[in-house]
Amino acid sequence: MSKANFETLLEAGVHFGHLKRKWNPAMAPYIFEEKKGIHIIDLNKTIAHLDQASAALKQIAQSGKKILFVATKKQAKDLLAERVKEINMPYVTERWTGGMLTNFQTTRKSIRKMTAIDKMQTDGTWETLNKRERLFKTRQREKLDKNFGSIADMTRQPAAIFIVDILKEHIALKEARRLSIPVFAMVDTNSNPSMVDFPIPANDDASKSIQVILDAVCGAVKEGLSERKASKEAAKKDAPKKEEVKSEEVKAEAPAKEEAKAEAPKKEAKKKAEPKAKKVEAETKEEAPAAEEVEVEATDDAKEAK
Repeated sequence: MSKANFETLLEAGVHFGHLKRKWNPAMAPYIFEEKKGIHIIDLNKTIAHLDQASAALKQIAQSGKKILFVATKKQAKDLLAERVKEINMPYVTERWTGGMLTNFQTTRKSIRKMTAIDKMQTDGTWETLNKRERLFKTRQREKLDKNFGSIADMTRQPAAIFIVDILKEHIALKEARRLSIPVFAMVDTNSNPSMVDFPIPANDDASKSIQVILDAVCGAVKEGLSERKASKEAAKKDAPKKEEVKSEEVKAEAPAKEEAKAEAPKKEAKKKAEPKAKKVEAETKEEAPAAEEVEVEATDDAKEAK
């Protein structure tokens, strides 16, 4: 996992906060000092929280779930789009449409409209439309692609959401909290970190600061995806070996099953013979007293004859 060290964060200006009069008291544990009316963020705590957030994001990516990245401010959106495309995750950089998560079914309908227009261009239906209809469909497609093109592959709600500047993206934060989706975010001195599950205290206005944090986060996600891919390949390689072991076990069990089948008729014959033997023994036991009585009578007759 790519970890950002103290010097890298310092050079990028991650420690610069907002003016003292704009601070949020909830950020007090993350502020190192005040210098010339500006709050300075404690970079040691930034590193600790960044490592914790990166480990959690890596685990989510390793499980195969999607992470939604959100940044619509000018200094962040191009950086985010460039890095998130490499890890093939959904992102929003133009505008957060209200209800994108809470009303996800409607969002999916808009994405289906976009795919339907693409299908019209390939199956020959596009040629049957007149010039005005083509122009309308083209403009509709461009608008949908601008708002939903980057989340077209997101077929279900994301497992987590990463936000740059929670004050700017307050609607996305509210929707994620309402749906109990874990929130990872860069939190500056004017924000409330208690609203975020995994806050990363950092300067969310400077492009260099945003770049350093995104590199660390995207690196963790990329590592999680590569480990997932490696485990899948290892499972595929182990599959033939497991099949061979099973076939050997089946072959080893085959003679034992044949012997059991061969012994089965003998056991059945013994079971059938046992009741008959018991009947014979019972009959012999019943005849024994009768024979003794006959012998007694014979001796009595002999005595009388004498």
